[in-house]
Amino acid sequence: MIEVLKITEIITALLLIAVILIQNKNVTLNLASMSGGMWAVTKRGPEKVLHVATIILGILFISNSLAFFIFY
Repeated sequence: MIEVLKITEIITALLLIAVILIQNKNVTLNLASMSGGMWAVTKRGPEKVLHVATIILGILFISNSLAFFIFY
């Protein structure tokens, strides 16, 4: 059981790193431009798939880490 958790931890971590590195880097957190007016920014196509994949892989990574901590 522990060996399976170790292997899935490594695979999930590598996939999470890859998905994060693939994402668009043109996003800035400029708070000065947000003060005037806010408009909705929607994700479409591959950007949305990568966003959802990042969330799912993050949840899997955290749950796998907790399971490894409990069973070890």
